Amino acid sequence: MSRVAKQPVALPKGVTATISPDSIAVKGAKGSLSLAINNKYVKIVQDADALKVEKANDSREADMVAGSTRAHLANIVEGVSKGYERKLELVGVGYRAQAQGKNLNLTLGFSHPVVYESPEGITIETPSQTEILIKGTDVQKVGQVAADIRAFRPPEPYKGKGVRYSGEKIELKEAKKK
Repeated sequence: MSRVAKQPVALPKGVTATISPDSIAVKGAKGSLSLAINNKYVKIVQDADALKVEKANDSREADMVAGSTRAHLANIVEGVSKGYERKLELVGVGYRAQAQGKNLNLTLGFSHPVVYESPEGITIETPSQTEILIKGTDVQKVGQVAADIRAFRPPEPYKGKGVRYSGEKIELKEAKKK
């Protein structure tokens, strides 16, 4: 079995897991998420305060599915207990962001404002005009929303203007010489 799948997933206080034959539902303080289980390769067993992923057979595919199922399960448990957040920064003169309910209004140097509607389960905040904070329980959704917003105006390599992840380093190119 893979090294990742051998490790149990600890359930923090306030987090409960309900195991059904083809899925597992995890409920916590921040919400609830579920994960589909491939019965052909893995099964999930609940101990006192931990979840263990076991292989259903000794195939190579079962090894792979067991490792990824355990990783997804750990992400779900962390999401419903702590939650995930991703921070974006706007760099450029006149680049601004403003959250209004479920919509995010972006001014990114286009001739029109860009309006992004956040999906279900994701909250978008703007602590300042040049910062965007994306929060949610599902790590995949949070990352996808951040990537979608960044795709409106990715950082360009000459001046570094655009929407970037917090802490992202942009290697600037040298301008063309005469």
